[in-house]
Amino acid sequence: MKNAKSEVITFKVDAALSEALKDIPNRSRFIRSAVLAALDNICPLCQGAGFLTPGQKQHWDSFAEGHTIRRCHDCHEIYLTCSHEQTKPSAG
Repeated sequence: MKNAKSEVITFKVDAALSEALKDIPNRSRFIRSAVLAALDNICPLCQGAGFLTPGQKQHWDSFAEGHTIRRCHDCHEIYLTCSHEQTKPSAG
């Protein structure tokens, strides 16, 4: 098996973010960890874009016919419920 080559990706930051990062001992490792954590938490539908394409909106509208959005009384987070399941998720 060949070793995977690393790719260098650069990006611009404003002065405040640059200042906040300056004292972190290994900025590359910190940024890699932050990006990986963020990728674990993106919306599975819009993939982090923050909006739905017209095609995605059509699929969402179809899905939403049998589902509702509710707020948990325990943790106050928003979650989806299926009309076929009437159980509340546990707050964890």
